Amino acid sequence: MTLDLAMRGQMIEVVTIPDATIRAQAIRLGIYEGAKLICSEKLPAGPVILQNRMQEIAIGRNLAKKIAIKAL
Repeated sequence: MTLDLAMRGQMIEVVTIPDATIRAQAIRLGIYEGAKLICSEKLPAGPVILQNRMQEIAIGRNLAKKIAIKAL
């Protein structure tokens, strides 16, 4: 399953981020393989908003389609 398919309020774990450049940028935001996050909001045809501890991060829909996750 990919990040763009996560449901609002769902706890997820990042499985893989295939692109090395994207992975390096995501690590700076606290999103890495094995990270447990909450999908706090999902805007229609817009970004997926993730909550990582006390921080919220908006991930564009096209980028979210490249990040593999699993539901917890």
